[in-house]
Amino acid sequence: MSRVARLGAFIVVALAVLAAGVFIIGSKNYLFRSTYRLKAQFDNVAGLANGADVQVGGVHSGTVHSINLPHKPGEKVTVVIDLDKSTHEIIKRDSVASIETEGVLGNQFLAISFGSAGQADVRNGDVIESETPLLMADMLKKANGMLDSSQQATAHLNSVSAKIDSGQGTVGALVNDKQLYSDLEQTTSTLHETMLQAQTGVTDFKENMEALKHNFLLRGYFNKRGYEDSSALAANKISGLPRDTPLKTFTYTAKQLFDARDSAKLINQKSLNAGGEFLAENQFGFAVVVVSTGMEGDTQKDQVLTDARAMVVREYLVEHYGFDDSLLKTFGMGKQPGSNLGTDWGAIQILIFPVGSEIPLNGQMPVVSSPVKDTNSPIQITSAVSQKQ
Repeated sequence: MSRVARLGAFIVVALAVLAAGVFIIGSKNYLFRSTYRLKAQFDNVAGLANGADVQVGGVHSGTVHSINLPHKPGEKVTVVIDLDKSTHEIIKRDSVASIETEGVLGNQFLAISFGSAGQADVRNGDVIESETPLLMADMLKKANGMLDSSQQATAHLNSVSAKIDSGQGTVGALVNDKQLYSDLEQTTSTLHETMLQAQTGVTDFKENMEALKHNFLLRGYFNKRGYEDSSALAANKISGLPRDTPLKTFTYTAKQLFDARDSAKLINQKSLNAGGEFLAENQFGFAVVVVSTGMEGDTQKDQVLTDARAMVVREYLVEHYGFDDSLLKTFGMGKQPGSNLGTDWGAIQILIFPVGSEIPLNGQMPVVSSPVKDTNSPIQITSAVSQKQ
């Protein structure tokens, strides 16, 4: 091959390499592809440079076109981004730009998160949200601060150890005085035994409470409501009823609302809706859920049953209707004579008293001097005073 031919071949190869390099660089910088432009603003770009990589979902999808400093203090640095058109379907108005680092000390690049479905598409020139980058200098300052604190703590610990070795203070005397150590060990052993006895008592108490939860009388109620002890039954209970005439009375038989003679589990809650709507829509002084049972059955269990039923009814009304729940009280009366409804399951009344009526407090004697009757119902509710008489 002649010298001229070799020179021509070299020039052709060089031009081919140059053209390939131009296309590779141009492809990386999206010079020959359709793009659109977005902007993001940062307080500090953390060393991000023009031409830096832009990644969407970890995939190279654009480049940083330019970084513009603010015109005055208080404004932010604006990063102009060129993105491939293919990303327009996944970058939305709620997408966020953040400055990341390749590895620990690698180059900075810009990452853009996917947008949410249903959000509006971004338009060419839009400004998207951004996250403040984590600066390595800030991390080093925090690490130095932690190191200084650790050194101070070490020095303090050394000082304390020296005092203990020399017998100073209570711990020093304990370490260096064998008799004192022996006495303390004996005291600790006695205290440990006392704590074990106390723990045994607590365990017995928990077992008793667990037994109460599974008592046949309240099993349905506890399973439904999840109460852990019987103290909740008296949380809103009052000691009696006022002598004021109720503003409104809603009356039910226990068989209408509960699934068994000895159960506090509601089965027909919708029957209570009229009472709940009245409480939510009208002004009143306070209201009481009054519950009684017939004369059959165990007296003590029936007292607990009426307390539980009153609490269940109150909880339903409070949960489903908007009113001041501090004004709704409970009054479980236990066994009560005088019911002529033909059932020994008992009765429930929601007595709503007018504004100005005083709520009887627990621990006080009831102020009812005569039975409270619902003129529209055959049920008679007697006071705690009349029970004692």
